[in-house]
Amino acid sequence: MATLAIANTITDLIQGDVREHLPLERIPLQGDILGLGTTTSLDNGELTFLHDAAAGRTRLWKCQASDGGIHELRPGDGSGHFPYVCFSDDAAGCRQSLDPAVLGTAEGRPLQELVREAIAHLRGAGRLEQAPIYGVRLLAEWRSLVITVASKLCMGQLRRNRGSDPAAAGDGGGDEEGARALYGSLQHFRIAASDPGDPKDPIRFLGASRRWECCGFWDTEPSLGRVTVPLPGASLHIHGCSTDLRHGGHLHHEHAGTRLARLESLAIYPLQRLRLLSADLAVEQAHHDGEALRFRVANRGDLDVSDVGIAVVLDDRYSDHRYLRLPWLAAGASQSFRLPLLLPPGRHEVLVLADPERDVLEPQDRRANNGVRLELEGGHH
Repeated sequence: MATLAIANTITDLIQGDVREHLPLERIPLQGDILGLGTTTSLDNGELTFLHDAAAGRTRLWKCQASDGGIHELRPGDGSGHFPYVCFSDDAAGCRQSLDPAVLGTAEGRPLQELVREAIAHLRGAGRLEQAPIYGVRLLAEWRSLVITVASKLCMGQLRRNRGSDPAAAGDGGGDEEGARALYGSLQHFRIAASDPGDPKDPIRFLGASRRWECCGFWDTEPSLGRVTVPLPGASLHIHGCSTDLRHGGHLHHEHAGTRLARLESLAIYPLQRLRLLSADLAVEQAHHDGEALRFRVANRGDLDVSDVGIAVVLDDRYSDHRYLRLPWLAAGASQSFRLPLLLPPGRHEVLVLADPERDVLEPQDRRANNGVRLELEGGHH
């Protein structure tokens, strides 16, 4: 059974202001690793996972928003951290290949329709186990293909409102609105045999590299926004690179300007176990030494976090509380603080709270350790 790890979700990304990141070094690349993702708003791009069968490993390619070009990312090269990425462990053992000929003529048909039929065919034949999400690998040639590449325009465009305003969160309508706006904000490129030559066309023509190797996911419940945008029927999310390794990005397979020529190969992978990665901030070892307050903020979670706020409140006087900011805290790391604090005579209560604005995405059951209250006796210094 293969496991799919999800660092944040598409819904998290759409809602914006993602402060949780997964470094490239924590993504396995040995074996057949399925995945896709988005790079940071500072460098802009998409991630495509291409399997190198000869080497027995997977290569990770960054697709660039500036020109639709690609380059390979390698652990240790300083490639950075990803605000959204999902990836499997080695899924070679659950791969189910399908001869595209059994699906009939592929030319001109929507890619999502073909993948849906492939899953149904394999399930009907007893070759494919039921799973919440299926991995997809395919090789296709296109008459024309529109791709998008993430850019700053789609990062942080909507303030996250869940947790602070339950009424605003509603039943996911806000997510759907953000999802519909998402693709319109991205850089679009066109692959075709020739340049359409329309000067008013906002889609930039890249060239005729029409044969693409692709990797992505089919979510049986797309409304959850785990690996696809949370829109009804939007089950397929897939990235790819041209086989000449010139271009890459998110396949806008539902775009009116996308038309399939032929499907050369197709494989489906049942991913039965899902693991949601998250941060977990904790305030530890808080005490007062008579002159200063000492404490440590640790990240016990799976993701690095950036720009973490820390509030120190004396006797519930929020109007004059102290506020600290931690630029970066890697998963498994901690940072110690010493804050001068002379207490007047009498009993006092000190609250130390990490991430008071709840900017960091943490499951509710992990938030209990974000704060510590100390009962102190002043005047002894």
